[in-house]
Amino acid sequence: MDIFVFLFFRILQHFHTTAEDYTVIFTSGCTAALKLIAESFPWIPEGTKQPSSRFCYLTDSHTSVVGMRGITASMNVLSVPIKPKEILLAKSRLPAEEQNCTTPHLFSYPAQSNFSGTKYPLSWIQDIKSGKLCPIKIPGKWFVLLDAASYISSSPLDLGVHQADFIPISFYKIFGFPTGLGALLVNNRIAPLLRKTYFGGGTAAAYLAGEDFYFPRKSIAERFEDGTVSFLDIIALKHGFDVLEKLTGGMEKIKQHTFALAHYTYTVLSNLKYANGAPVVRIYSDTDFSNPDVQGPIINFNVLNENGEVIGFSQVDSMASLHNIHVRTGCFCNTGACQMHLDISNEDIQRNLQAGHVCGDNIDLIDGRPTGSVRISFGYMSSFEDAQTFLNFIIATRLSKSDTEIPLQTVTKPMTESVPDDHLSFNSADKLSPVLQISDRELGNISSEAETTGRWQLLEPEAESIRAAVSETSVPTYRKGGKPITIAKIYLYPIKSCSAFEVTEWPVGNQGLLYDRNWMVVNQNGVCMTQKQEPRLCLVNPSIDLKQKIMVIQAEGMDPISVPLEDNTGKEAVICESKVCSHRVKTYDCGERIASWLSTFLGRPCRLIRQSSDVKSKSHQKNTKGLSSATNISLSLVNEAQYLLINVASILQLKEHISARLKEPLEIEELIRRFRANIVVSAPESFEEEEWAEISIGALKFQVVGPCSRCQIICIDQQSGERNKEILQSLSAARGRKVSTSLQNSCNERCSDVIAWVVKYLLREYSQLNCYHLDFSCKKRMHLQPRYGMVYFYKMLNTFFYSKWTINID
Repeated sequence: MDIFVFLFFRILQHFHTTAEDYTVIFTSGCTAALKLIAESFPWIPEGTKQPSSRFCYLTDSHTSVVGMRGITASMNVLSVPIKPKEILLAKSRLPAEEQNCTTPHLFSYPAQSNFSGTKYPLSWIQDIKSGKLCPIKIPGKWFVLLDAASYISSSPLDLGVHQADFIPISFYKIFGFPTGLGALLVNNRIAPLLRKTYFGGGTAAAYLAGEDFYFPRKSIAERFEDGTVSFLDIIALKHGFDVLEKLTGGMEKIKQHTFALAHYTYTVLSNLKYANGAPVVRIYSDTDFSNPDVQGPIINFNVLNENGEVIGFSQVDSMASLHNIHVRTGCFCNTGACQMHLDISNEDIQRNLQAGHVCGDNIDLIDGRPTGSVRISFGYMSSFEDAQTFLNFIIATRLSKSDTEIPLQTVTKPMTESVPDDHLSFNSADKLSPVLQISDRELGNISSEAETTGRWQLLEPEAESIRAAVSETSVPTYRKGGKPITIAKIYLYPIKSCSAFEVTEWPVGNQGLLYDRNWMVVNQNGVCMTQKQEPRLCLVNPSIDLKQKIMVIQAEGMDPISVPLEDNTGKEAVICESKVCSHRVKTYDCGERIASWLSTFLGRPCRLIRQSSDVKSKSHQKNTKGLSSATNISLSLVNEAQYLLINVASILQLKEHISARLKEPLEIEELIRRFRANIVVSAPESFEEEEWAEISIGALKFQVVGPCSRCQIICIDQQSGERNKEILQSLSAARGRKVSTSLQNSCNERCSDVIAWVVKYLLREYSQLNCYHLDFSCKKRMHLQPRYGMVYFYKMLNTFFYSKWTINID
């Protein structure tokens, strides 16, 4: 028997049906299958003599389902969103005279919500097709699209009983492989009605190139599978089905096993309480996890603090990855369910977009309200130990020792039938921000060599007068006339994610401190390496010699090596493109000699690349948060902003909180080194910078762009490269919110040689450890715009600067 014919029957057998009832059309995935349905369904558009068709979909649907309305709109067919509660009320039959109408309508709903794991009744299929349920009251014949992608990963689907007309599936949701293969199961009763306009290779029985003549293949599958199918992946399906059956005994056992794990985890999570009785998590669910027929193995939740405030999902994600746990965060391509469970209005979605939040980013809180949540899912290879590991993570990071008299052992281990003990380990999802998760976002990790507490205050009079040049508008009213705010340290990081280089004065260019994060280390695939993936990068010590025009790189056990500062983009340079937080930057390779040096020290193949100096066409640019769209900020190899700033007084207070939670308290110098700041300031009050509107050095003014999320790099000892996850956990417990803040330097080309150091800006609600990105600006107006619950005052300089400014620290 042909292998493809065999697999065709094997797939149908898995869903308890036969070739008499269904046809399998291979696609590149579930999304492609949905697109195929939208394009080929026999819609009747508005404006014809016949009643027009309707496309109805449950609001708790994946983006790929909702996106079908784009195609239907182009065909002049109306789309109607249906809320889950509405479909339950739509039980009235149409009048008899309207039941004979043959206008085709399509209703789509998920067998299982990918957001919450809620299982919607499969009985809806027959009820809707028979007219017992009407999504909307309109004459016509209803067809049902059952989105089974999430459901079939852990539950059996019997198409012999529940005969939906279209069932899009994704095989990797079942087996974990292959990722680029899906299928559309089409009920043979509807298949002849499907329309197809485009015909690709292999779909035509005959056609003429010179005339409009085309005759399709007889087989529905061959007619709709344009071009070469992924036959190697299709062959792999046989092994997937064989292994699934051998290891688990079938989908019913997988259903019981995964639900038992979810039920156990849900029970413990829902009973976790702080000492004051407040819940640790808020679970988003429509069920009580008591019945596997109505609830799948998905738990969606947000973590709360003792006051009931939501802790942002990106912070939870960072913490989880430190424990080698992978969680999904955001809205999971299901905005409808996200809105329903998190009480996010349509206006909120639009306002959040205007504030800069888009699907898939790390902006997890806006005005104190969550933009998404955290989701965990169990599969057939998940184990009880996996569930305990996750629960232990939540308990360890949220509850103190006095609070941990919690139900972890009060719930008995779920009893399931023989499912293998081998399980997929949760790999830490190190987000390979292709390029620098380190500079701004990483700001939770500002590394540098710090002074003792005393030295932050002991300043020479001359230096102090320069450092204390704080404008009136930068200090809150109650602080006017108070003690000066001074600069204690200045650091730059020539190589992204490597050690800091301390200076006492330094020129500033139009991208920030001169040579700051101009170089980065990449692996053999050209992907940026940071301390998240390679902690030993912090042991690479670069320093800049402006007189000799070289960067000297040192590391223990290695001979020093130098790299020229002069841009080397001649014919011999290898120009390449890299990414910094999804922004493409032009770089060039620094040669074999330094590549060999780094590879030897790090013990893996890697290379050193440098950003091209062609700023106009090749620099990494990004619109500054809160600024007008016309203002582009030229960036080096940083994530978001040009400068990072941190306050010693805030670090001291933070140290007190952290010390109580750590076995071996950190010295202040070590803690400051972990926050890789460009500028370390000394202010009299801890966290007073959160109330500042603006600071200036001489005539230069700077702006706060926004808070920086905590980063795993704060867990890395910048002198040894050793990782300690307790640091981030303690920081999270101490401050609760995002810890850092960022400042941008928005200096235009006319200010490219201007030099400036420092300072802060306003942050209203979500600032934390004050790591800021400094900002220069050369416009002549003030711009006020709310963003992320903060107000950014965009105050421009009154004059342009042509001369070089320096700040001297003796």
